[in-house]
Amino acid sequence: MRGDPKVTGVLPIGLENATKLMNLVSKSGKEYVCVMQVHCDYKIEELRNIIQEFIGEIYQRPPVRSSVKRRTRKKRVYNIELLESEGRLVLMRISSEPGTYMRKICHDIGILLGCGAHMRELRRTRSGVFSEDNNLVTLHELSEAIYMYKKCNDESDLRRVLLPMEFAVCGIPKVVIDDYAVDAITYGANLNAPGLIAFQEFKRGEDVAVMTLKGELVAIGESLVTSNEIKNMKKGAIIKPKRVLMERDIYPKGWKKNEKT
Repeated sequence: MRGDPKVTGVLPIGLENATKLMNLVSKSGKEYVCVMQVHCDYKIEELRNIIQEFIGEIYQRPPVRSSVKRRTRKKRVYNIELLESEGRLVLMRISSEPGTYMRKICHDIGILLGCGAHMRELRRTRSGVFSEDNNLVTLHELSEAIYMYKKCNDESDLRRVLLPMEFAVCGIPKVVIDDYAVDAITYGANLNAPGLIAFQEFKRGEDVAVMTLKGELVAIGESLVTSNEIKNMKKGAIIKPKRVLMERDIYPKGWKKNEKT
């Protein structure tokens, strides 16, 4: 009887105001290294050919033991690389959109092989822009850093562990705004054309990071127009805030509240 597979790897954690970014991170692309055990002997070329069939858009029904409703969904697998094989054990690197079940991919590969397969181990090597190559620490190291800060007033380890929340938006388009537009956005106002300084390309309805001239993250917003349309805009709303990250009243007011007469 098989036990649960061993699962380890990258898990970004947000603190305080940065928790508002975790939904954005969770919806970013993922990469895994996976150990699959095939239930019979196989030819390596046949296995490679079957694996190639799972690259691209696939239909997937979540496993019985899952946290979502078991209905067939479309998911996109960006790439599957067969790294190594030894006997019936196969090591693969898989990159996909979020919500794709690696154990289901292993199971379905086994079905096409005709003898079955299951996932033995899984390691998430990347979640959005966060990967094993940038500042990966264990929970034990995090615990030690907090202890040193609280008991010894030494924040050097904690500074190494923590990253600025601006790091989380590296993978999405950005706009840079005038200082006098910042405070209005922290109160929930739309970003209008006169407050825009610079921008990257984006589509209508896409998540966009709103940044100050100093590179500080103000908010995550939804684009109301495309970046091409902005070039001819002198007025009108460009970005609608969805998650405000900066505290209010840090920047000078460039707007006035309507007062009742």
